[in-house]
Amino acid sequence: MDAQCTYCGEFVGRERWELGYYLCLSCGEQHAKEQRKHWCVAPMHKSNYLLITDPADLRGLNNKGGFHR
Repeated sequence: MDAQCTYCGEFVGRERWELGYYLCLSCGEQHAKEQRKHWCVAPMHKSNYLLITDPADLRGLNNKGGFHR
């Protein structure tokens, strides 16, 4: 089995490969940063925080902002 990064071709440690991580550490970090750019944490009214990954979920979240369709 070839333990090379699927993006850049660098060596990936065998333990990391067996866990299912097919990216080297630097490519994995870049991929994670790209994914996290689209996340938002929003506080719910009198409740906890909610991880928002779809911008449509933010519409109408503020109960003091009026009616929203």
